[in-house]
Amino acid sequence: MQMSTYLFFDGTCEEAMTFYERTFNGRIAAIMRNADAPADARMPGDENLVMHARLEIGGMVLLASDCPPSMFNKPQGFRVMAGFDTAEEGEKAFNALAEGGSVEMPFQQTFWAHRFGMVTDRFGTPWMINCEKAR
Repeated sequence: MQMSTYLFFDGTCEEAMTFYERTFNGRIAAIMRNADAPADARMPGDENLVMHARLEIGGMVLLASDCPPSMFNKPQGFRVMAGFDTAEEGEKAFNALAEGGSVEMPFQQTFWAHRFGMVTDRFGTPWMINCEKAR
């Protein structure tokens, strides 16, 4: 069994996935736009909206699409967690996500981690960035 996070965007999916590709040193493996689907399978709205995108980051997969405008809800009740081997890598990602977004908890040392922080990026995706202490 595999489990993946699937994010929904209000028309900014391609921009967000390109940003995450750079931020997390990933690779966009697929982007299917509304125009790529048969006419009877298209979601309502703009032909350029993303029906499905797949971003590969190390051994993880992040999936996403644009939501039909009438169905979009602001993300709540979850955070995407990204763990890093070094505080420097984590801080770089945290700072990139914070640009244009909002910091809920600064990237700082905690009793369980070398560094940990919570941020919501400019696309509305809530993140936790963690760099665990050695066990």
